[in-house]
Amino acid sequence: MKITTTNLLDVLVIEVDKFEDDRGFFMESYTSSKFNSGGIKYDFVQDNHSKSSQSVLRGLHYQVKRPQGKLMRCISGAIYDVAVDLRQSSSTFGKWIGVILNRPEKQLWIPPGFAHGFYVMSETAEVTYKTTDYYFPDDQETLAWDDSSLNIDWLITKEPILSAKDLVGKSFEECHKYE
Repeated sequence: MKITTTNLLDVLVIEVDKFEDDRGFFMESYTSSKFNSGGIKYDFVQDNHSKSSQSVLRGLHYQVKRPQGKLMRCISGAIYDVAVDLRQSSSTFGKWIGVILNRPEKQLWIPPGFAHGFYVMSETAEVTYKTTDYYFPDDQETLAWDDSSLNIDWLITKEPILSAKDLVGKSFEECHKYE
C-alpha cells in the first residue's frame, strides 16, 4: 500500500496493492491494520455506493454536528473528487484539492472537517465510500460548488447536473466552520 500526502493537511491519496492476471484482479480495498499504520486511525460505520451519469456534480457536502471522514473510491468510470478544508485551526483552512479517481485501487482519504463533492467525468461512474459517522440528513449542509472565493477548477467539460440542494449551497463566508 502506498500513501501519498497532498497539499491539504491530513488529506491522503492511498493506492492499495492490486494483483492482476488473465483471470482478472484481486485487491484488499481496506485493511484496518494497514490503514491504522498509515495514520488513518478511524472506525468506519457506514459504506455507501452511488452511481451517477456524466456531468453530475454532487456536493460540496458536510455535516455540521456530526462531521464525517470519508474514504472515497471510484470503482467504475472516473470522477474528479474535491475536498475543501473547513477546519479553522488547520494551516490549509479554506484551501481545496481535486483528485481524479479512475481506478479501484486509488482512494482518497478526507478526514472529518471538510466539505466534499465530486464531478463525473466519464459516461457513468460508480463510487463507493466508507464514512466515520452515520448520515444525518437534517445535519447536512452544502457549500456552493461554484463559490468564487474558493475558485475551484472542477475540470468541467459539460454544464454540471445538480440536485436541488446543491443549487442553493452556502458561500464559503456563510458556511459552517469547524474549530
